[in-house]
Amino acid sequence: MEYSFTELLWLFLIYSTLGWIFEAVVGTIKNKRFTNRGFSTGPFCIIYGFSAVTMQVTLADLTDNPIFLFLGCGIQATAIEWFAGKILERLNRHKWWDYSNKRWNFDGYICLEYTLLWAILGTLTVRYGNTFFLFLYKLIPEPVPAVITWVLAAYVCLDSAVSLAAVFHLRRTGKGKREHSGTISSKLYRAARTVIGYVERRMAKAYPVIEEKSEEILKEGKFAEGCGFYKLFWLFLIGAFLGDITETIFCRLTAGVWMSRSSLVWGPFSIVWGLAIALATVLLYKDREKPDRHIFLIGTLLGGAYEYACSVFTEIVFGQVFWDYSGIPFNLGGRINLLYCFFWGIAAVVWIKLLYPRFSGWIERIPKIAGYIATWILVVFMAADIIVSAAALIRYDQRAGGSAAKSGWEQIIDENFDDDKIKQIYPNAKQR
Repeated sequence: MEYSFTELLWLFLIYSTLGWIFEAVVGTIKNKRFTNRGFSTGPFCIIYGFSAVTMQVTLADLTDNPIFLFLGCGIQATAIEWFAGKILERLNRHKWWDYSNKRWNFDGYICLEYTLLWAILGTLTVRYGNTFFLFLYKLIPEPVPAVITWVLAAYVCLDSAVSLAAVFHLRRTGKGKREHSGTISSKLYRAARTVIGYVERRMAKAYPVIEEKSEEILKEGKFAEGCGFYKLFWLFLIGAFLGDITETIFCRLTAGVWMSRSSLVWGPFSIVWGLAIALATVLLYKDREKPDRHIFLIGTLLGGAYEYACSVFTEIVFGQVFWDYSGIPFNLGGRINLLYCFFWGIAAVVWIKLLYPRFSGWIERIPKIAGYIATWILVVFMAADIIVSAAALIRYDQRAGGSAAKSGWEQIIDENFDDDKIKQIYPNAKQR
């Protein structure tokens, strides 16, 4: 059964709320006082909503096989929990939760005990919960449920933005140093600072460790120092270019043909590789001194999860299947296979241990002013390239369904990126 985007958004909000209730009950019992443990201030724990929707989109076909569904839910939820923990740690440079005292834990963020719990909850969600909550959705007369869903979604976005601002402020100031300007003239700014201050206090009560001043001090003076936006963007750009070149050469050596492997209509860039390099850097930056086997295991698991997510996303959004591993042993739905997951693990070790230090040093040698100017020019170019590429793929899928160009942008896309052009850029793409 296929769901509309609004219905998936409804499920996201439902499970975010249920997750918040679960976390609030656990936190309140543990701390013996009411504790809001969500990232956002409102009654939403978005990691639960994201996990539930992801499971529904990717694992719904396994409802007739409860064993594989159970395993898939457990693995997927555990991977998402690890991702979330590492990302939050990168935001604030502290762990927001720590399972190091539990048996069979990994990195302090995940453990077997909770993997089994997530597997049970995920199985119940996919097999029974979604059907029930969508039944409730359709019980409400239209357009009331859609309006409610989108209003709440907008609130969650705003709430999350404020919470993110609070995290960055805590990261900068540390404990007991919340800055309030004495020369503020704007009532709007004062109101915003009041809200952020409230969010900071709420987060500090739920996760006291995030108020502690981090010992990690970034140097000043060089372009793209540390692991911030500028460094990650250049790594994304380099990874996208090198990934495209690598895949092109690999296809030539294995298939005997030169084949375009680009994700974009302008330039040799593979977005999957670029994002993988940026994400690997964010998630493994603090673990770069750990043993190779640790990095390999993380790379294997998360690389497979990442490739699977990319496959599902592109098929849902663009109606295209860009790769199919059905003919390779030990594959999962043709989206990933065990051999290539091992390649991700090897790539993670090679990247974070050998290549990242060199690329990082080269990027930091770029003159600061030239680096800032070049970065933003390239940001604008890449944004335009991604938008045009997405529009070209959407129209390619629409034309396959017999939809003629109606608006101006559709006519422009059809004139510049007809079916022959798209097949040349994306030779492996096929409609669902």
